[in-house]
Formats: sequence, structure tokens, C-alpha cells
Amino acid sequence: MKKIIMTVGFLLTLQVSMMAQNWPAGVTFVESKANDSVIVSGDLATGKIIEDLSWASSSSNACFTGLQFNQYMGNHVFFATIIKPGTVIKIYATPDNTEEEISLYGYMLGEKEIQMVPNLAQCITCEADYKRSRPMKGKTLSYVREMEFRNPTKNTYNIIIGVSAPKGVTDRKFSLMVKTIS
Repeated sequence: MKKIIMTVGFLLTLQVSMMAQNWPAGVTFVESKANDSVIVSGDLATGKIIEDLSWASSSSNACFTGLQFNQYMGNHVFFATIIKPGTVIKIYATPDNTEEEISLYGYMLGEKEIQMVPNLAQCITCEADYKRSRPMKGKTLSYVREMEFRNPTKNTYNIIIGVSAPKGVTDRKFSLMVKTIS
């Protein structure tokens, strides 16, 4: 019995490792855990500038408008996770120095799809959060960036998460929390 349990544990570890290896270079896989949170550290210094932000304002993605492009002109760092059927995933990005700005966006793709910006033709849904100059209804101004994805279906989906900062920012440390609610 002990050998069977060890084999099952090895296979589960192998499956998670294989899933993480399927992501493009520069994408950190964050394994979501049912009714739990996972926190990882990030640094914009390991990322890159995305010159073309037109994907974000296209009607096929509707992530953020051209008016907000300046909030996303710094380096971008990427993470990925999987949202399982009947779950909600909340994502929080917090700068290490609360006086510094960061911006957050994420988009949902089919289970077998991996598309990276700026080559994102379309996605199922896209969310974004950035520093606002005035309060938004139902939301308080904060240095924590947050977004939420819901999956009421019986399908599994990929979520790509991008953390960035305003124009000229190429080095900024932050933590990213992925909280899953089943």
C-alpha cells in the first residue's frame, strides 16, 4: 500500500511539473490550490517591455483602454495558473514598497491554448487593475492590485497573469497571491 501511495504521489508531482514545463520561457507557473492561497515573489527586473499594447484595447480582448497604456509601459513579468470547473480565482499583486506603483492584468484562455501578449488575437475574458486617479464605484484606492476570474463551467481554463508598471519602470519587487475558492 505504501508503494502505491508513493507512486501516486510521484505521478501527481510529475503531472504538475509537466504542466509547468509547457509554459513559454519567462512564464512562472503558479499551482492554484482549492480553498487556499499561494504567494510567489516577482521582480520587474526579470521582465521585458511590451512595445505594442494594442492587443489590450482591441474588442477581442477588452483588457484596458489606450488611456491606460502609460500604466503598462514598464517591464512586464508573466505568471500562469489553471482555473478548474466551478471555482473562483482572486489574484492580488502587492509592491514590496507601498509607495511604488504596479499594474496588473490577466486573461483566460482555453485549456490547451497558450497565447502571449502582444500576440493575443482574442481571449475568453481579460481583467486589469492599475492606479486610478480617483475612486471607482465599489472600490477603494489602494496600492494592492486585484482581479477575479470565475469559472461556472465544467471546463478547465488557463489564466495568464501580467504584472507591469508605469512607463520607465524596469525594476520593482512585488508579491503575487493566487487565491482559489471552490
